[in-house]
Amino acid sequence: MDRLARRLGVRDAVIIGLGSMLGAGVFVVFAPAAAAAGGPGLLVALGIAGFIAYCNATSSARLAARYPESGGTYVYGRERLNPFAGFLAGWGFVIGKTASCAAMALTIGAYLWPGQARLVAVAAVVAVTAVNLRGVTKTATTTRILVLVVLAVLALVAVVGATDVSLGRIDQPGGTTRGILTAAGLLFFAFAGYARIATLGEEVRDPERTIPRAVPLALGLVLVIYLVLAVIALGVLGPTRLAASAAPLADVVTAAGLPGLAWVVRAGATVAVTGVLLSLVAGVGRTTLAMARRRDLPAALAAVHQVHQVPHRAELAVAAVVIVVVAVADVRSAIGFSSVTVLVYYAIANAAALTLGREPARKLPVQALAVAGLIGCVVLAVSLPLSSVLSGFGVLALGAAWYALRPARH
Repeated sequence: MDRLARRLGVRDAVIIGLGSMLGAGVFVVFAPAAAAAGGPGLLVALGIAGFIAYCNATSSARLAARYPESGGTYVYGRERLNPFAGFLAGWGFVIGKTASCAAMALTIGAYLWPGQARLVAVAAVVAVTAVNLRGVTKTATTTRILVLVVLAVLALVAVVGATDVSLGRIDQPGGTTRGILTAAGLLFFAFAGYARIATLGEEVRDPERTIPRAVPLALGLVLVIYLVLAVIALGVLGPTRLAASAAPLADVVTAAGLPGLAWVVRAGATVAVTGVLLSLVAGVGRTTLAMARRRDLPAALAAVHQVHQVPHRAELAVAAVVIVVVAVADVRSAIGFSSVTVLVYYAIANAAALTLGREPARKLPVQALAVAGLIGCVVLAVSLPLSSVLSGFGVLALGAAWYALRPARH
């Protein structure tokens, strides 16, 4: 069986995690989350999403250290629960993250050239696929550059916005319990990139040590960044204006009296979302590889390139599907749909992690985190907009039906 080369250390894994998370939450999700939760509710929702992400990160890190191969929860579900649980996780991940890839590509198009957003989106998918096909070390190097640029832009927004923050704008009333949970479900979409470290598990050096260190470190750094920028965005714009904003951080620097810097922020948004798309395509390709190895997807997709050591057929197939989705989808529906399927994916990860408690070395606190993560994922999934819930669970049901009928087909 073809195997992938282990080339990534802790620093590379953390950078890939940062590149996956930075962008979606800061540049895309804050506005609809503020619309759902209001001012203080947005910060509460961010805390909820961060906590559930931490629970999931703990479970994912434990499982990835035990099963250091490509596939993430698809592998964990198969090994710790049953083949169907693994299939459902893999199916949800591939379908949901393919929608995420399309959403990120469309966002790039909207920032760079609104009049030709879909054309730019297709070009972005082709470009990041070409980078990934050159090998995972090229992906890590490119992502490192993107992360540095994004952090510089976010620091600029924080410094400029801090001069015009008003606590009175943050403390405006509004937001219901349901609205806060909806916002938390949307914001969870921004944290989900930490799993990219686990899906690259077969390419990480010393995975038993690297993965448990890289996952919480990347997640913790991103949570701090999100909290700071959420406070600044609310303090400068207020919840109503933030909810209506198409480019919240660009509006922050404009409202703070420096509209000339808005183009810098827009450029930074493009760079950030490109980093997300780069890691997303890599992660979906590797889960597709793992499913193809077990014949849950066509076996032809299991090939690994002899020179670059990447699942080239899987990544080309993913890119082709993303381009099709870009032609017919819109950003908001893609994000909502993706959130539902990804939350189901992590619910299965937490269920799989609970089985590790039967081993003598495991302690109660990590089991409690797995329980909290499992419950939290289910609650957030059903709290998302109804159209997203119906479409997400509908596609999962179609996958389950295909799985059940597959023996008859063969």
